[in-house]
Amino acid sequence: MGAVTSSMAAKFAFFPPNPPSYKLVVDESSGKMKISDVALRENVDVLKLCTKRGNEIVALYLKNPSASLTVLYSHGNAADLGQMYDLFHELSVHLRVNLMGYDYSGYGQSSGKPSEQNTYADIEAAYRCLGEIYGVKEEDVILYGQSVGSGPTLDLATRLPRLRAVVLHSPILSGLRVMYPVKRTYWFDIYKNIDKIPLVNCPVLVIHGTADDVVDYSHGKQLWELCKEKYEPLWVKGGNHCDLELYPQYIKHLRKFITVIEKSAHLRNGSIPITDQSENSRSSTDWREKSRPSTDQREKSRPSTDQRENSRPSTDQREKSRPSTDKREKSRKSVDWPEKASNGTDQPERARNSIDRSARTYIGYIYIFFSILCFSHLNTLCSMCCTMYVHLLD
Repeated sequence: MGAVTSSMAAKFAFFPPNPPSYKLVVDESSGKMKISDVALRENVDVLKLCTKRGNEIVALYLKNPSASLTVLYSHGNAADLGQMYDLFHELSVHLRVNLMGYDYSGYGQSSGKPSEQNTYADIEAAYRCLGEIYGVKEEDVILYGQSVGSGPTLDLATRLPRLRAVVLHSPILSGLRVMYPVKRTYWFDIYKNIDKIPLVNCPVLVIHGTADDVVDYSHGKQLWELCKEKYEPLWVKGGNHCDLELYPQYIKHLRKFITVIEKSAHLRNGSIPITDQSENSRSSTDWREKSRPSTDQREKSRPSTDQRENSRPSTDQREKSRPSTDKREKSRKSVDWPEKASNGTDQPERARNSIDRSARTYIGYIYIFFSILCFSHLNTLCSMCCTMYVHLLD
């Protein structure tokens, strides 16, 4: 089911340029592979990388002789390497860093189809290339994620304990939260950055435009607030979703951040490989969510009814000897118990959630049925089902 929801989400979340803005050609004089319609530079390598999901992605590596750090850049949604090429060159020069950018599966000249899981495999392939081909150590890598690129960036960052830093450019809290201001994480959501950002153990810079009409800048503010190691954020006044690079403070603030990070001492020597995780443990349904505390404080602070019943000694021997068959009686006992067992949660909310559990399950089955039934042809109806489900649950 995780693969189905991820494929459905891909139809709404990914918009690769069509046709791609570039082609791959071989330069006759040097024999090197290059991107068409851009200036050939000797410090740029064009590569094809194989991912663990069987796709072949295109990547660029820009070498700066004076660099000590390397930026791994995950670009935004409706872009590819041909459109990002000039920006990559400018960033490498002005920030004095090596830079690797890559196209997601299904973008540019990369094979496959775009999906959440494929982007995780794509960034992992690019990261492994940095270590295996260019000898870059983990503690010398800065992950940079723009917009939807914040998803694979944070996913990889949670698995790199010696990572130097992270830059989030117009990031998203999650895929669903871009469309609806939901208060909790649902199983069918993608790029659950709101739940992953607290697991990142390195400095994080967040950049967001205050006039962003695609991803509201409240996404960036909330992610910054959830960071363990906060760096001074950059809120670009009047900045939109795709024009932050045009503001002078953008490159100035980035350069300042890179300088601070360069001067910071390495925590450890050597490099640690990526923690290997199976597809089942890091899928769109992401079963780690079960063991992770919910971002909704009401859910977090409310102990389960079963735990309260087990921890409360019975004062009525008749009730102890006979199991209850009346769910309403159980609910009444929970409400009658002293307020100190509720950990500050209001009783009507707890009772409502208990009563609505079966309704949620039933609505969930309806949503899954219609999603699978309409998966191939009726995208609009799928979106309506998703909308109905979210509004009924929230």
